[in-house]
Amino acid sequence: MKYCFGVDIGGTTVKIGLFKTDGELVDKWEIKTHTENQGEAVLPDIAASLKEKMQEREMDTAQVSGIGIGLPAPVDENGIVKNSANIGWGYKEVTREMEELTGMKVASGNDANVAALGEMWLGAGRGHKNLIMVTLGTGVGGGIIVNGQPLIGAHGAGGEIGHLCMNYEESEACGCGNKGCLEMYASATGVVRLAGRRLGADDSPSSLREGELSAKAVFDALKEGDQVAGEIVEEFASYLGHGLANIAAVTDPSVIVIGGGVSKAGSILLGYIEKYFQEKAFFANKDTKFVLAELGNDAGICGAAKLIL
Repeated sequence: MKYCFGVDIGGTTVKIGLFKTDGELVDKWEIKTHTENQGEAVLPDIAASLKEKMQEREMDTAQVSGIGIGLPAPVDENGIVKNSANIGWGYKEVTREMEELTGMKVASGNDANVAALGEMWLGAGRGHKNLIMVTLGTGVGGGIIVNGQPLIGAHGAGGEIGHLCMNYEESEACGCGNKGCLEMYASATGVVRLAGRRLGADDSPSSLREGELSAKAVFDALKEGDQVAGEIVEEFASYLGHGLANIAAVTDPSVIVIGGGVSKAGSILLGYIEKYFQEKAFFANKDTKFVLAELGNDAGICGAAKLIL
């Protein structure tokens, strides 16, 4: 068996990759995610697209090890999703349904765990078997790999780093319903929240008072030497660094991979996070490396392919 498929299902598009089993990406493409009618067409659409690609390349199922799938929802070890708001699904036996649709072996996992697996296999985590991956985007996603395997948990919710409680005094609610979650301070929207609060605290001069406030604007201002931006980034990094120190005390990673839109700030970001990580890290975790993710939008398809292998 020479090939496998990696499928990354998002709320807008489904990314699909055809890989050789040694990790070479042979082809990649996207199809639209049809979420109407409780997302009933999502899996049949993927199955049809895979069959079309196999016909185009004159492949048969005997040449394919299987299909790995990453999903924006908790997924249990049997490939069952209880709910996925982004796709419109309620209870869904993803692995079983895809195997019936394609006649091939299928493995399913949470998209953040799958992305972490991708970075371990072909990205910034190469050579490591114990890692934490944090994706800093609209929210804070996380994937934890222990001894080469994603941490799934009893409900498929292992690695939900964004919902560690980091501030017991917070009055605003997180999207999950709790208060004080890491996501409220370390995501792109969290950085904007911190910036709004800092700018409202006094009238210190800052370029952030002009134009649209965004995480990118904060990091751009930091690079220009803006003092207020520096204070905002210190607060952001204290939440994230301290949170990662807590997780490291439990999972003992050799490397922490930082990805997502906020990571586009570049290596300057790592220094800030690492400073606060070192403040709270258990002595055995202090040599944990910090690196920026390398695979970008391909992490999901790479990790999904590795999931089936």
